[in-house]
Amino acid sequence: MLITIFGESCAGKSTLASALKARTGAVVSSGKDYLRLAKSEGMAKALFQKQLKRAVEGGGALIYVLAEPELLSLVPEGGVRVLVTAELDEIKARFASRMGGALPPPVAAMLERKHGRFDQIPHDVHVMAGRDDIRTVCEKILSLS
Repeated sequence: MLITIFGESCAGKSTLASALKARTGAVVSSGKDYLRLAKSEGMAKALFQKQLKRAVEGGGALIYVLAEPELLSLVPEGGVRVLVTAELDEIKARFASRMGGALPPPVAAMLERKHGRFDQIPHDVHVMAGRDDIRTVCEKILSLS
């Protein structure tokens, strides 16, 4: 079972991954965690792609969480793709909280620039942070895997 969760920073991807992990016992990998698999980036990427393919073929449960669209190129066909989004104001508030309460203008501008960049990427499930019940979302995702 492979579940790929993608979306902007602070949209709720990790929260969803934790809820799914609790229900499935799946291994969770984020972003470029795969670089720990080998000394060279190329070898690490190849090993990780094999893990992803095995998960699709039923060789274990893996949840891959990413916030960079280019990392989706590592993910093979199959599995469940989950887009997690949030309103820009919600993302800014969450980011500010992580930064001690203040959101510097350059960071706010970066968030504005990046907002919506995942919206056109094909997905099986769309989760809207603050709107969708996480238990219901988990059931829907697991029914597709």
